[in-house]
Formats: sequence, structure tokens, C-alpha cells
Amino acid sequence: MTILTGSFLLFLVQPMIARMALPRLGGAPAVWNSAMLVYQALLLGGYAYAHALSKLRPRQSAAVHLVVLALAALWLPIGLYNFDLPADAEPAVWVPWLLGASIGPLFFAVSAQAPLMQRWYAVAAPGRDPYALYAASNIGSFGGLIAYPLLVEPTMALDRQSLVWSVSYVALFVLVVACALRLPRRVGADAPIAAPSVQTPFRRALLWIALAFVPSGLMLATSTFLTTDIVAVPLLWVLPLGLYLLSFSVAFASRRGIAEAITRFSPITILLFGGVMIAGHHAMPYLNAGIALLLLFVVSAALHTRMYDLRPAPDRLTGFYLAMSVGGALGGVFSGLVAPVVFDWTYEYPLLVLAAGLLVPQAFLLPGIARVWATDPRGMAIRIAVVTLIVAGLAIFAIGQTNAGNADAENIVYLMLCVFGILLVGKRLPYMIALFGSLMLFGGWRALETTMEGQHRTRSYFGVYTIRNYDWERTLAHGTTLHGIQLTGTPERERYPTSYYVQGSGVGVALRMTPGLYGPNARVGAVGLGTGTLACYAKPGQRWTIFEIDPAVVAIARDPAKFTFLSRCLPQANIVLGDARMRLAQQASNSLDVLVLDAFSSDAIPMHLMTREAFETYGRVLQRKGLLLVHTSNRFLDLEPIVAASAKGWMGAMLHYSPHESEGEQATVSDWIVLTRDPSTFAMVISDGSAWRPLYPRRDLTPWTDDYATILPVLKEFR
Repeated sequence: MTILTGSFLLFLVQPMIARMALPRLGGAPAVWNSAMLVYQALLLGGYAYAHALSKLRPRQSAAVHLVVLALAALWLPIGLYNFDLPADAEPAVWVPWLLGASIGPLFFAVSAQAPLMQRWYAVAAPGRDPYALYAASNIGSFGGLIAYPLLVEPTMALDRQSLVWSVSYVALFVLVVACALRLPRRVGADAPIAAPSVQTPFRRALLWIALAFVPSGLMLATSTFLTTDIVAVPLLWVLPLGLYLLSFSVAFASRRGIAEAITRFSPITILLFGGVMIAGHHAMPYLNAGIALLLLFVVSAALHTRMYDLRPAPDRLTGFYLAMSVGGALGGVFSGLVAPVVFDWTYEYPLLVLAAGLLVPQAFLLPGIARVWATDPRGMAIRIAVVTLIVAGLAIFAIGQTNAGNADAENIVYLMLCVFGILLVGKRLPYMIALFGSLMLFGGWRALETTMEGQHRTRSYFGVYTIRNYDWERTLAHGTTLHGIQLTGTPERERYPTSYYVQGSGVGVALRMTPGLYGPNARVGAVGLGTGTLACYAKPGQRWTIFEIDPAVVAIARDPAKFTFLSRCLPQANIVLGDARMRLAQQASNSLDVLVLDAFSSDAIPMHLMTREAFETYGRVLQRKGLLLVHTSNRFLDLEPIVAASAKGWMGAMLHYSPHESEGEQATVSDWIVLTRDPSTFAMVISDGSAWRPLYPRRDLTPWTDDYATILPVLKEFR
């Protein structure tokens, strides 16, 4: 019960604190990865602390731990540290600092529960296997994660969440006291608990670290995929982490059937799905998300099962968990910090898939296959050479057919390669050749091809930006979402607004009316720069301020070799770096006439930009007759009712724009909402002849606030 409660609280606090941090730190998916690094570092510290306590006598370790729990209680009630971030705060630095200062002692104290309680159990009940308790620990962790988005967040405001967690911490302290009282006062006649087991070889410890490294890194890589392309909220943050934790429960369970079955067939799963996830085909996003989560769970369960099979004797239990924690922390550092700096694409994903294929146990699926490989070394070398030639031939053929326009050939050859690879399961080197071939065939070669072209792809803390050149246009994509299109060929074409911002769109209608509404010196603000398309609505005399969180986007938009919207239309643009809501809070009241809100990275929605407090900020910065334009196009969420509910005191209308055939592919379907607090301004905007329709709030929908928000009521149906 104590282990279950501690783990439940430990992983309930992760999404809760991340949710509290949204208004302060911004909603970028990378904020969650930074938070995960903090949690993994604190978890490593907690496991190291538990390992150190294992050197003491049981009652001494209990006394020390109770003191640590009591000191950590000084940070109750749990919440975010009240500190104003500097204007030039770097998220990679300040997110770990703020979260560590806010919950560090509490998380550290609770994180030691699982290994420490197992150690106490081994002392109090000698001869019984304490490792099964780790399965219970991770069931509690999984329960805490799932409970937050499904039960806690939809039913409790943040202040109540903090209160409930703080009271539960006190209950946990009482449970630890009860466990401490059951420890024996003496173990034998001043003798050790049992004869010490053989010391763990260094190579075995390194293998434990590697087996923990890969699932941890893959979990963060999967989180980046989901939160970049869907929405940056705890509901989706917790899915990869929840499955990652659930894999421990499967791997460490006393009944071994499920763990052994997953492990046996894991090489097939890795081979079938590894290539799919780097292919770049996102026509069915929910299916891809499901495949990514399944792959993560299978890899995690298989590698953690192998780790369990290599576990040491109970008296070396804490060292085992310490090595596991080191591997987890290193995996987080690799995916969260190293990869975004070293790679220009998400190469960490295929690299981790390859590492998983290298580490999962291999067993022949059919006896006949084993007989084929039972041969002398010379025959083995010949077979491996044949496998290599077949894989290379299939990949080269498929790539050539794809470049020639025959897309179906790639899929057929991929399936052939997978079937061929299944016959290789059980022999690691040939299997790895097939796995590498599938990764290259189904997406890896595209990534390398783009990398070799240099400036056409950029990666930052906030994601991967890909620039593609076509015959008469250039595009920018962030994740899987089109971020902007520029026509090429002549200066006139390069100044033409495209994609979501064409003249017939909601923002196009409003910005063309701006001189008539506010005169030649109108003050315009835009949240989200993209390629700089909106700059071509700027008129001489107008003062534009653009708010952008990612310096990489600014570099792309300002580089005439990439996009020329800014250089041709607004060369002296005032660009303010940082999270838009925090930067707008620093602006003077009534300093803007028009504000365009288009800060959504890929299809991810920074929740803190859509709360009632955020709209109060927009209202303060805008003059009384000012216009607020909100871009609500999204594949997964219906944002119109959220805007209607949160924008209290505003009049609003929506324009759904569908391009005409004559506009070609440079125009994109878009949804824009116009808001104002002035009836005459509202009447003028919606009377321009476009198909504006009134904005009505849903009575069953609670407005989003900094204290309460949930996306469950606005999730679109699976399509």
C-alpha cells in the first residue's frame, strides 16, 4: 500500500505541475520534455539516496528517511514557485530550474519510496522476492498519470489539486511510519541480513543502463511526436509515459506469461512498425499515434523484461534500481537535450529503434529456421552476405520506383522486406541488416537526402522545420503541418499572401479593412511569425509588432534565400522574442489596434493562450475598439466553443474559408474568429460580404482558465 500510494502521488504530480507551469513557461511540447528531464534527474537522485540508505541498518535508514520526508513537507502545499522569469529566459535552462525549485525536495523524497520499501520488505520478510513489488509500484505510477487527465484535471481546479495532493502526502508519511515500525530492531546477532551475493560485474551494470536508456529515450521521442502534432496538454503527455511505466508492471510481474510473449515477438513488432513511424506519411494521424504507442510499449516491455531476467540478488536491489535510473536519465538527456542540438531531424527515433532491435532477446520462431542458420562460420558469412545483397537490392529498387512516381512499389517492397526479416528473427546480425534496410527504405533515405541539401531543414528546441522547393512555390512545414507557402518567380508573386492568410480568409478580410477602421497609422500585432506571410498586408505608416517564441523561425523568415515576405513587405519589422502571452503582458495598455493570434506550432495548441486570463491580457493591450483575430484551424480539436466561452465580454463571429479552384494549392481551408468589444466595429467587419456567422458559446462547456482546463469536451471524433 505504501509503495502504491507513493508511486501514485509521484506521477500524479508530473502532469499537475506541468499544467501549473503552462501560463508561466508557454505551451511548447519541448517544455514537457524539459520537465521530464527534471523528473528523471530527481528520480536518479532519489534512487541514489535509497542505495545509500541500504548501507545502514534498517531502523537507522527508516529514521533518516522520515526526517527527509518531514523536511520536504516544508514545500507544502505543492505548487509552482512564485518567481518572475527574466524577459530573455531560455526554456532549456529556466524550465528545469523553476520545476526543481518548486517540487524538487518533495519529488526527491517520494521517488525513493519504491526501491527503499522493497529493501525494507526484503529485511522484514527474508526469503520472499521483493521485485514483484516494483510491478505494484508502476501500477500506482500508471494510475496517477491516467487519473490526472481523466479524473483530476476535468473535475478540480489547480488550487484544489494542490490541496488534495498535499493531504495525500501527509497520509503517505503515516504509511511510511507504519512500515518503519515493522522493521526488526536487530538483524541476527549484529550480523548482516544474509550472506552477501556475488558483486555485480561492471559489464552487467552497463547492460542494465543500456536496457533502461533505450525505452526512456524512445518515450520522450514519442512524446515529442504526439504533442507536436496534436496538442500540448497533459492528456497526451501522459500516454507515452503511462505506457512506459505500465511496461515495468508487465516486465516485473510474478506471472511471466505476458512478458515472455511480448518479448518473443518484439523483434517482429520493431521490424514492422519501426519504419512506419519515420516514413513521414500522416494521412491517418490517430492510427500513426496508436502505432507509435504500441511500438513504445512493446520495446519498453521487452527490454525491461530482459533487465528483470538479469536482476541481482535482493541484497543488491538498490544498486540495480540505481543503474536503471542512470539509464533512464541518460535516455532523457539524449532525446531531450542532445538530439535537438546535434541533429537537424528526429534521427534519435530511428537510432533508438535500431538500438532496441540490437538489445531485445532474439529467438527463432520456427525450428526449421534454426536449422538453416546452424552451419559453419564460412557458410554463415555467405548467408549474411546474401541477406545484405537482398535487402540492399530491395531498398534500391523501391527508392528508384518512388522517385519515378510509383509510390505503391515502396509499400510492396517494404512488406516483402518485413516478411524476409521475420525469417531472420533469431539471428541478430542478419535481422539488424533487415531492420536497417526497412528504416532506410521507408523514410530514412528521405531524411538523409534532405540533410545533404543543407539549409532546407532546421531543428530547434521547438521542433523540426522543413523547407521544400517546387517549380513555382516554396513551403515551410513544422512537424506534419504546413506553416506557410510563398509563390516564386516574380516580386509580385512573392508578395501575395497564401495558405491560411489569403485575402478571402478571415484574417485577410480584417487586415484589408484595417486602414479604414483605424487610419493610416494603425498599430498591428501578430502572435506567431511563420514565414512572415502576414507582413504583406502591412501598409506604409502602420506599426507592426510580431511576437515569436522560436529564434529559428525568425532566422528562417528574415533570410531572403528562404522566404522574402519580410524583406519585401516589412523589412524593418519589430520582432519580439519569447512566449507571446508573457511578452504581451509587458506591453502598454491600449497599445494595439489589431492583434492576430496564430501561435499554434503544428497542430499543437498552447492551452495558456486560450484561457480567460489570456483574453483579459489581449483586451488590455488592445484599444477599446480593437480587433482580435484568432486562427482556429485544427485537425483534432474544435476550438470555436473554447474561444466563445473564454472571450467573455467580446462580440465574435467565425469565417470558414474554402479556396476557389482558381486559387490553386497556394490557398488553404481556414477557420478564423474575429472578436471585438465595440458593436460598431463588429458590424463593419462582418458586413463586408464574407460569410461570417455568429459565435455562440456552448452551455455545457466550462471556459478555460489558468486554474482549470480540459480538452476532452472539444476533441473531434476520430476520422
